Amino acid sequence: MSISPEDMKVLLKAQQGELDAVLMYNALADAVKDEKDAEVFRQLAAEEGHHAAVFKALTNQTLKPKKTLAVIVPLLYKLLGKKRVYPIIAKSEYGAVDTYAPVAEKFPEAESVKNDEHRHGDTVFGLLVNE
Repeated sequence: MSISPEDMKVLLKAQQGELDAVLMYNALADAVKDEKDAEVFRQLAAEEGHHAAVFKALTNQTLKPKKTLAVIVPLLYKLLGKKRVYPIIAKSEYGAVDTYAPVAEKFPEAESVKNDEHRHGDTVFGLLVNE
């Protein structure tokens, strides 16, 4: 199946975002005080790695994760605390749902990724509720 240049751009951006999220969630897991939160973030990192693989299968390109979020987000956590940082992370996950929706219509394998992102947002918000 041929992928249009516009779709390829979205798929590559998605793949990059998922790779970056793996580093970010693992770094956050190392930074947080709550062990349950750390466990959740490690699970999310593993799922984001799976998502990156789904997009890699579509793009057929190998990308390198960028460390920016893995540095910034744990720092923000230390400065601002979970009540301010977790909602930002959750909103980012929900934003990915909107970004992936048009791609998921064309590439069914991206549908589960889109659904996972919504669940990730709910999961991160859930860490705030269960304090």
